[in-house]
Amino acid sequence: MTTSGESRMLIDGKLVEAEGGRTFANINPATEQDIGQVADATARDAQIAVEAARRAFDETNWSTDHAFRAKCLTQLHDALEREKESLRPLVVAEVGTPIMLTYAVQLDIPINDMQWPIALIDRYEWETKIGEHEFFGMNSQRVLRKEPVGVVAAITPWNYPIQVNLAKCIPALAAGNTVILKPAPDTPWSATEIGRLVAEQTDIPPGVFNVLTALDPAEVGEVLTGDPRVDCVSFTGSTAVGRRIMANAAPTVKKVFLELGGKSAAIFLDDADFSGIGASGAMTAMHGGQGCAMLTRYLIPASAYDESVEQLTAAFKAVPYGDPNDMANVMGPLVNARQRDRVLAHIETGKREGARLMAGGGRPAHLDKGYFVEPTLFVDVDPDATIAQEEIFGPVLAVIKYEGDDQAVSIANNSVYGLSGGVQSASLDRAMGVARKIRTGTLSVNGGMYFGPDAPFGGYKQSGVGREMGVLGFEEFLETKTIGLPASAG
Repeated sequence: MTTSGESRMLIDGKLVEAEGGRTFANINPATEQDIGQVADATARDAQIAVEAARRAFDETNWSTDHAFRAKCLTQLHDALEREKESLRPLVVAEVGTPIMLTYAVQLDIPINDMQWPIALIDRYEWETKIGEHEFFGMNSQRVLRKEPVGVVAAITPWNYPIQVNLAKCIPALAAGNTVILKPAPDTPWSATEIGRLVAEQTDIPPGVFNVLTALDPAEVGEVLTGDPRVDCVSFTGSTAVGRRIMANAAPTVKKVFLELGGKSAAIFLDDADFSGIGASGAMTAMHGGQGCAMLTRYLIPASAYDESVEQLTAAFKAVPYGDPNDMANVMGPLVNARQRDRVLAHIETGKREGARLMAGGGRPAHLDKGYFVEPTLFVDVDPDATIAQEEIFGPVLAVIKYEGDDQAVSIANNSVYGLSGGVQSASLDRAMGVARKIRTGTLSVNGGMYFGPDAPFGGYKQSGVGREMGVLGFEEFLETKTIGLPASAG
């Protein structure tokens, strides 16, 4: 399996190097090796991309020609399908994801899911009448018109880069916007390969879609979030960076969508089936726990606590992890040394604050290369402890004991985050009653999956602003214009 990705950026329809030939290394987190150089954009490169996107929106028919947009985005979908097998090793190499996940959410599923927003171009009601209304003695007919917001800056993370890149950019483009994609520096190829396919295999006009890769996210990010020619910023990442983006976008009052952190709780009610709790809990370690919506707090009733801890401990000690190219592994490395060290520091904090460590807790002795952390299980965790409150973004599960449904709800809601959660019960009515009290944007009840291209995804509180995917996510990239006409106009 070769690992050679596109090193150039896409700006104004051309695959280009960075200003001055600047580059940075793409590092394989499983081997710690440099697997290729990538263009390192400057602020000037970002300004050129913004200028190109602005011109393409203002001077081409991309925003108004629905059929042309659908044709071009279908070309991109087909190109990704054709080149999927060559993309698979690239994703594994730069993300460190287990290859098994590329057959699902890391590659195959997001490519397939592109078809939903493309089809929405024809199905969406771009213009609707809302009826007549009398104002100052005049009857008027009102029309609501939906129009693209303009230039969109899409700033994406490293954990599921193909999925997030496509979930942001395809709806934005389908809605008629022009886009500048800035991926995380850890996973540049997952963006530059899309840029290459746009340039080589689609009729998307120059400037409509641009890709900027940069080692220092702030240098390019300052331009994209602050430039008045950018109309909307769509960001997925940490809450801390989300706050900075909001502040930088405020002077130009641009639209901002933020999908941020999470500390999601899975509540097992006392009538739940606990026979599979070990296997479900071990899924916290999947892809190194690098998922914002992962259920990283397990709330277990006292009546089933000891039995559940025993199952969870056995499961965490048996999690298959290591070489991400091995189909048997569900967990590879963390994305970089900084993230590994951050997770290890949280583990030490958990020990210091009195939680009981049942499995893992350090770097694996049998892996001398790669940014690996052992699948780690803490039990007897205080609901207010650091590891129960802060997003760790690693393979760490905190188990909390509770008494009664009301206490479980209180513990679950005791968080600055509100992204996701889960409820398990033998009674669907009881589970739904608890689910309605949880302050999160998404929830799984009795194992049901909410995720899909037609389902809005996002969070309450400090987990974000707005929604991605679904009709609501599509409308994040639209403005609403209300037009009044004489009633006689019909």
